[in-house]
Amino acid sequence: MVLIWTQFGVKTKNGKCKVRVMNRNDSSGSSSGVSYIFEISPCPPVGKDFYKVLGVESDSNEDEIKKAYRKMALKFHPDKNSAADAADKFKEIAEAYEILTDSKKRVIYDQFGEEGGVSMAGKENNPHHYSYHGDAHETFSTFFQGSDHFDIFFGPDGEEELFNPFNRFTFSKGDEVFHGCSNFRTEDKVLNVVVKKGWKEGTKITFPREGDETANSKPADVAFILKDKKHPHYKRDGSNIVYTAKITLKEALCGCTVNVPTLDNRTMPLPCSDVIKPGAIRRLRGEGLPHAKTPTTRGDLVVEFQVAFPDRIPPQSKEIIKHSLIGC
Repeated sequence: MVLIWTQFGVKTKNGKCKVRVMNRNDSSGSSSGVSYIFEISPCPPVGKDFYKVLGVESDSNEDEIKKAYRKMALKFHPDKNSAADAADKFKEIAEAYEILTDSKKRVIYDQFGEEGGVSMAGKENNPHHYSYHGDAHETFSTFFQGSDHFDIFFGPDGEEELFNPFNRFTFSKGDEVFHGCSNFRTEDKVLNVVVKKGWKEGTKITFPREGDETANSKPADVAFILKDKKHPHYKRDGSNIVYTAKITLKEALCGCTVNVPTLDNRTMPLPCSDVIKPGAIRRLRGEGLPHAKTPTTRGDLVVEFQVAFPDRIPPQSKEIIKHSLIGC
């Protein structure tokens, strides 16, 4: 009579299992026994197939498992995925990651499967036991704790839409500095962006804790920064506005009246009786932008003259000009 023993369920690289056969009386395990090699088919894991859950092969290394977890966890995170089973899938992915990245738990899982490792949890001093704490969000937070948050939420794998606090908002821009305005965007609530009279370009308006909240951070701030829109007639210089008046050489020498448009759609006549040199300026007091700190007072409307010279002068006109400008 012979005795045959082996280990069942142990996976080996070549899929073989060694079986030793010896006589009953040969209990020493000496070389008198005969060894046979049998080809066996590995038993499929009992319970969940964690490799399949993460979409990796059973011989994947730790880096491959981590990469797979990152992609799957972001895909099925409940804050992004609205499917009914997303939360359960997210938890299953976390459990698979926890088991397969722990060398001891992975060995037990590879030998006995998910149910095999868990089913013996109640036995004392049982070496073939693993457990999962059950908090998928804790696993997610721990995984990303040492990473750059920008890389997490705006990485190259197409996850930039998950926690981007601006991706679902359309912002209006306020450029009516003279009159002031109120812009808003609508989501769950309305943020009124009030632009006060006279505010300068670059002024920052912040709404604390009104942005999106992630699993691992507090709500972000929402900030608006003012930018002046180019005006067809004026350039801004603090609280002053500059208007360029183009006049002819004749007007510059003989005098003229320039009609200057104002911000509130009036037209103000500006008489010029003296000779006007190129680049000369005149001021219309109090016709500029409101001062930010004292909006009841305003800057000036600065008129800068640009003199257009003729390309040529007829000979007879030259003589007249020479005669007229004797002594100048």
